[in-house]
Amino acid sequence: MSQNSNYNDKIPSSLKRSGVRFKVCGMKYKDNINEIAALQPDYMGFIFYGKSIRSFENDIPELPQSIKKVGVFVNAPLEEIIDKVKKHNLQMIQLHGEESPEFCQAIINHLELFSRSNPIEVIKVFSIKDEFDFSLLQSYEAVCHYYLFDTKGKNPGGNGYTFDWTVLENYPSTKPYFLSGGIGLEEVDSVLSFLRRQDSKYCYAIDVNSKFEMEPGLKDADKIKEFKNKLKHG
Repeated sequence: MSQNSNYNDKIPSSLKRSGVRFKVCGMKYKDNINEIAALQPDYMGFIFYGKSIRSFENDIPELPQSIKKVGVFVNAPLEEIIDKVKKHNLQMIQLHGEESPEFCQAIINHLELFSRSNPIEVIKVFSIKDEFDFSLLQSYEAVCHYYLFDTKGKNPGGNGYTFDWTVLENYPSTKPYFLSGGIGLEEVDSVLSFLRRQDSKYCYAIDVNSKFEMEPGLKDADKIKEFKNKLKHG
């Protein structure tokens, strides 16, 4: 795979294990959003997909500037994505469907016009079960800033179980990626072990969701705090 992606040059120096980022996805309720924001995750994800039980339909409360707001979309029209970016002042777009490289490029073109001074970044999601054809990434190398690897299941996300991370031993790119899919407190030792391995070199952030919920969209702050502390200091 080519190493000359538009977005591959600015990130790798920051990929130190002590600096791995932390994303809490599937936020839904205002008070809970504020509670989790107080824990200072690096990213908070809001799902704009009507078929999801975590679909977000309200206004996002004001968050600390250190927390980036990520809008999650599944095969949404371009106009809808742009509308949500403007309405909620999103800093990142996560594409969780079958969006083509051409669609990703169109989003980047539109978002660059919308926010030249503070470019909005694009995450393209790929779902993995027991194996993955990494050649699929080739055509996305120049049209997104990050990949996210999630567990393939009946839903686009939030299925509650992990995939076999040894698949990532064959990761051919230098593009930073988010690791997602069924990660909870029970997996923290496995996550730390993975982050110590050479094949996690480009793992940029850990993404959590359903394993920290008391009900869909409602996160357990105590468990998230414990996980984040172990992730940062383990």
